[in-house]
Amino acid sequence: MLSGGRFTRVEFHVSLVGRRDLADEIYRQLRGAIVDGPLQPGDPLPASRELARRLSVSRTTVTVAYERLNGEGFVTSRVGAGTFVSGEVPCSPGATRRSAGALRPRSVWDRVRGPTAFAAPADYEFRTGLTDATRFPFETWRRLMARELQPSAVGRGYYGDPAGHPALREAIARHIGTSRGVTVAADDITVTNGTQQALDLVARVLLAPGDRVAVEDPGYSPPVKLFETLGLDVKGVPVDGQGLVVDALPRGTRLVYVTPSHQYPLGTSMSLPRRIALLAWAERNDAAIVEDDYDSEFRYVGRPIEPLQTLDTSGRVIYVGSFSKTVLPTLRLGFVVTPSSLSRALQAAKYVTDWHTSLPSQGALAHFVDEGWLARHIRKMRAVYQVRHEMIAHALGQDLVDDLTIIPSVAGLHISATANTASPAEIREVVERALAAGVAVQPLSMFRVDQPARSGLAIGYGAIETGRIEEGLRRLHAAFDPA
Repeated sequence: MLSGGRFTRVEFHVSLVGRRDLADEIYRQLRGAIVDGPLQPGDPLPASRELARRLSVSRTTVTVAYERLNGEGFVTSRVGAGTFVSGEVPCSPGATRRSAGALRPRSVWDRVRGPTAFAAPADYEFRTGLTDATRFPFETWRRLMARELQPSAVGRGYYGDPAGHPALREAIARHIGTSRGVTVAADDITVTNGTQQALDLVARVLLAPGDRVAVEDPGYSPPVKLFETLGLDVKGVPVDGQGLVVDALPRGTRLVYVTPSHQYPLGTSMSLPRRIALLAWAERNDAAIVEDDYDSEFRYVGRPIEPLQTLDTSGRVIYVGSFSKTVLPTLRLGFVVTPSSLSRALQAAKYVTDWHTSLPSQGALAHFVDEGWLARHIRKMRAVYQVRHEMIAHALGQDLVDDLTIIPSVAGLHISATANTASPAEIREVVERALAAGVAVQPLSMFRVDQPARSGLAIGYGAIETGRIEEGLRRLHAAFDPA
């Protein structure tokens, strides 16, 4: 890598390994860097003597290359100043353009597209998966992050434990022990970059290409795409008013991914008999269960349901949690609780994928939990979200009752409703008309896996201001009647 001087914006590379005509090779690579690469008009090139020293060639060899570049107008030389990329680089018919490449991805990647759901904000934001970031205690978080970036906290700058910051793992163990009744040793907790990485690590440790994975249908689509890219056989299993239909689990299933506390997207909670049936099924079929405790912190009526993990007596449940809804999704912080028999392997998988999650963020979150800021923030936001939940539920039961039937839900950051008469295609048209009016909602059909698409809407209330809900729902109501 060669730097042209103290004002060079970038560095460029000249390789002479195995080359014969050295002057021509230096000319060709410098011209490529000017025409197609990093060198920009006005950038200085190294002095000929300096470049010759770095490349271990004679100065004459470099001078020949520079003179050729100068003669063709690619560089200019100023006595006493040096050699610089020309301000007007000429078109070079001989310049080669980089090929698009002969390599091709596996066909499964043709079916995976990057996220576009939140590419453009809406005036009335009813999409799911969003939180009210305006109410987050940013000053407190900045103070905690600043503490973690002090030399005393950074220490000697070594890489950290793949399992995560020790203080955060201890804090998570206390937090979920108090709030969810999950009894776990910190050694069995691995800090991840959100739920998605936790699922990736679990699949790497337990499954091989071709193994069967069962998911809720309708369900959260990113895990479905993840499992498919890993070569797994993904099957959608229907969901009813009690949660995942255990009797519909296909034979040969090695792992089941469920959201029992607040099923996404329907919003139902898995009944106790269904949870017991799922655990018994896993025991009979030598299978694993991944429990995503989605939205369990935001429950507005009654006691939170017991996690599957607390009912598990045979070590088959892997408990996954995230701070995306309770803190901020931009931090990408989550965790996975594994039976002791899997913990070492899962932490080794974390090591070989990205070694560890950002340590300053982990340290700050540990203090955020232990100093009571997390519990305080959850209490505050639960009250805010409950008001929004009740407003939307009331509107669905009054103004939109002719169009939609609400699916009973007492937790989470969204409410779902099935269409009374409109087909999935007609609901998608409603969604498009609503978006044209500044209202963003999601059709239930977008969460389909294998089962027939549900006709209805998922209406989130995490990101919309309470005072904008009424007008947003009025516009949504109007979208059902284009006349």
